[in-house]
Amino acid sequence: MTGLARGLAGLALALIVLLAPMAVQAQSLIRDAEIEYALKRLTQPLAVAAGLSPQRVRVMVLQDSSLNAFVLDGQTIMVHSGLLLRLESAAELQAVIAHELAHIANGHITRRLANIRGAGSAAGMGLLMSLAVAATGNADAAAGLAMGSSSTAQRLLFAHTRAEESSADQAGARYMARAGISPQAMVDVLEMFRGQEALSETRQDPYVRTHPLHADRLRSVRGYASAYKGTAQPDAEADYWFARARGKLGAFLQSPRYTLRRAEKDKTAIGMMRRAVAWHRTPDAKRAMAELARLEAAQGGDPFVQELKGQILLESRQFGPAAQAYARAVRMAPNEPLILAGYGRALLALDRPGENRQALDALEKARARDPFDPRMLRDLAVAYARTGNNGMASVATAERYAIMGRMDTAGVHARRAEGLLPRGSPGWLRADDILAAAERSARK
Repeated sequence: MTGLARGLAGLALALIVLLAPMAVQAQSLIRDAEIEYALKRLTQPLAVAAGLSPQRVRVMVLQDSSLNAFVLDGQTIMVHSGLLLRLESAAELQAVIAHELAHIANGHITRRLANIRGAGSAAGMGLLMSLAVAATGNADAAAGLAMGSSSTAQRLLFAHTRAEESSADQAGARYMARAGISPQAMVDVLEMFRGQEALSETRQDPYVRTHPLHADRLRSVRGYASAYKGTAQPDAEADYWFARARGKLGAFLQSPRYTLRRAEKDKTAIGMMRRAVAWHRTPDAKRAMAELARLEAAQGGDPFVQELKGQILLESRQFGPAAQAYARAVRMAPNEPLILAGYGRALLALDRPGENRQALDALEKARARDPFDPRMLRDLAVAYARTGNNGMASVATAERYAIMGRMDTAGVHARRAEGLLPRGSPGWLRADDILAAAERSARK
């Protein structure tokens, strides 16, 4: 580990300590490989139009039934699940993304960083933590660690001025036109919030509080849409990936009965996926497996179909078939950390020496791509312990508790790891960083 990397890790752990008091208010970051892939496909043409790297920009989903979206840092856009489920088309979601990309491209993040420096709160430090972790190349993890922000802090740190909103609208409409997407979708999104300015603050959607909406702004957006009229091209692929992301999110978050009613006559693969999830959540394993069989017959070569099959089988305690499904998914998408983590989890469920070693390999690969996933770290600790490496098991456990903000417990496991690992080894250095952060926390 280089000096810079150790410094970033130390900063990250120090900021976790400051973030810990907010843990009880934390919102949940939804991690799903299929949804994240779909959002990436929808974002790519807009990022190119904005002059940003499509490989670096990420759109993540925050489990929150309210309607909002905001820029977390210079490469991460957060969208509330409530907003994603409310939007009706790929173009509407792309309008939201284009607007947030404009905040990044126009440098509005610079003012926000100044706000963070003056925030002096755990929530502010949590956002700064996200930037520190993002510097290591893991924006997904950064987003998860910053979710301790309270609604008040979110308003302070994520709110934009009217001038910034107008600038982002104009630039976002331009990005949409360059990507062949109708800016009229931006008008449609803003129309959803029309009239909320007159409501009391407690009744407003968070989007209105962080993105000031006024008559002049709506009039200007209509003008942009009119100016770019005729530039849009039909995009069946965008509509397809939007339907997959929205359909899967709704299947897991909304009532199974509601999903089954809405998807009853949907003969597409997306309909099959939604019914499989709904029957699994009912629970009705027989019907869930029947839908999965139909889905696999239609799209068996899709890694996300195999991942879903693995997840449902694993949660139904069919560990062998689950591991087989995940193995197929890994062969199709070998660099996807969430699929690798699921494969490791399924192998651990079998609890046999050979499978435990395979699980360790999969989970180490997952950690290399996403080192701040608490669930993966828990499984990694089990894999290390089962393969006789108690020192690294303690390191993984210490990291998991540190991410959760439980620095006292993290320190106990870090100290144990230092006693079991060779001094100066990579694992020992990781434990030493955690122990130093835990000791600073104890002194406060």
